[in-house]
Amino acid sequence: MRMLGAAKAAWRWVRSAPGTYVWLLALLFTTLFLRHLPDNVEERFLGKRSTNLHHLAEDPLRVLFSSAFWLEGGGWLGYLVLFTIFHATAERWLGTWRWLCVVVIAHVGATYISEGVLYEGIRHGYVAESAVNTLDVGVSYGLAGIMGILVYRIVDPWRFVYLAGLLLFYGVPLIFATNFTAIGHMSALLLGLACYPITRARAGTWNPMDLWHSRRIAGLP
Repeated sequence: MRMLGAAKAAWRWVRSAPGTYVWLLALLFTTLFLRHLPDNVEERFLGKRSTNLHHLAEDPLRVLFSSAFWLEGGGWLGYLVLFTIFHATAERWLGTWRWLCVVVIAHVGATYISEGVLYEGIRHGYVAESAVNTLDVGVSYGLAGIMGILVYRIVDPWRFVYLAGLLLFYGVPLIFATNFTAIGHMSALLLGLACYPITRARAGTWNPMDLWHSRRIAGLP
């Protein structure tokens, strides 16, 4: 009975965040597909779906959409956890359409900011011209944006602790290993924070201490 109750609760959670789990299902299929490709074929295949400078100049809408459905190097189970913690929580809070707006703003905005910086590096000779064809696919920009907007879901003072953790997590690579992906992740986080107006109509905040109190009531350590 306890397992049945847990299964029902899990299903209710999934149904409350349809966009998140449809996206995850699509990522599962594409990840399994990539596992059956030889390494040299996989790189060329993903390269055609990369939001690099070459493709953004020729066919931006296609690659901006398709790049969000492939995970370079696999790791689907890790994203299952991250999507459940961050994306599903944000979608349940904001609603599917507001959640999707934040994802698109972060994914598209961070892509153009990071690739714009890369373009300037190429133009001034700091980066090799071959970087116009660099591989850039994945879901991490959208995830960073959602992590950013969830700052407004948490009550004070915990939101500042959470925000500090995000800035540290994305800021360290930006300082010590600056590259276009580090710039993209920080840009996506800031774009998520800039989506604050989307949250104004959404009621409800979360206090991390509520989880601790509920565990004590349940007699859990």
